[in-house]
Amino acid sequence: MLNLNVSGVRPFVFFLAGFSGAGRQPWLSVPICCMYLVALSGNCLILIVVKLHPGLHEPMYFFLSMLSLTDLGLSMSTLPTVLQIYTFGSREISANVCLAQLFFIHTFSIMESSVLLAMAFDRFVAIRHPLRYVSTLTRVRIGIIGLAVVLRGVGLHIPAPIMLKRLPYCRSHLLSHSYCLHPDVMKLACADTTPNSTYGLFVLLSTLGLDSLLIVLSYILILKTVLSIASQEERSKALSTCVSHICAVLLFYTPLISLSMIHRFWKKAPHHTHILLSYLHFLVPPVLNPVVYSIKTQKVRKQIIRLFHQKGWARRRM
Repeated sequence: MLNLNVSGVRPFVFFLAGFSGAGRQPWLSVPICCMYLVALSGNCLILIVVKLHPGLHEPMYFFLSMLSLTDLGLSMSTLPTVLQIYTFGSREISANVCLAQLFFIHTFSIMESSVLLAMAFDRFVAIRHPLRYVSTLTRVRIGIIGLAVVLRGVGLHIPAPIMLKRLPYCRSHLLSHSYCLHPDVMKLACADTTPNSTYGLFVLLSTLGLDSLLIVLSYILILKTVLSIASQEERSKALSTCVSHICAVLLFYTPLISLSMIHRFWKKAPHHTHILLSYLHFLVPPVLNPVVYSIKTQKVRKQIIRLFHQKGWARRRM
């Protein structure tokens, strides 16, 4: 039996899992690397465009910048071990690195959920009280919301790695995913994990559970407001401003809910199904969110096109 906080023994390690087999899988590393490249470049592009163009210095685009930052954090949290598995065929990860990774993954995941909730509130204010939109969501208040998002994500997950580090581990050290997650590490402990499980459930319900309910409530109120608008054209215009956010919410929550349902009702599901859904939850939103907002949001799309035209013109002049 090994305890993570015992010194003077061989460094404790966990073993990560891929889709199938062992060793390098270069055929998978190429599309995965491409997805990470798209995620990192797409979200950085959104941040650059919002920063450079004063026309995008509005509440909606400040929240979009927050979403891009959390997507970048989530991508960078999973990138090292995923590439380690599929590119180099190495599955070992030290316990301390594993605990640090799960802290960042869960923190950025909660932060993304919080930002999606803030964006739902932004759409609610814009549609329900358009004349008070700018005066309600001032830069100071947006900054306070951003600080609250960070403090909520970090504060709720500091205890998780500390509680896991105190547990003894004497079972298989093989994890179920390509990165470290709190429930995955916890199930390998050979001690009572009731406090860990209870705390994890509390965090899940008070963040992802509460956020999803409040987002649904926001859209019920938005729909009620839109239906009270007499003009069909104005209804369509109001709803069109929500399309990108609805897509982001679906991209984030659909794989998460599907994974939870499979864990609960399909316990004999193939292992690769769990891995695929976890990739859809942690990797696909950072990849597709910039694409969706670039296509569906006219202001963002125009500024991205203008940015590339300016770069192309500058190169021709050189």
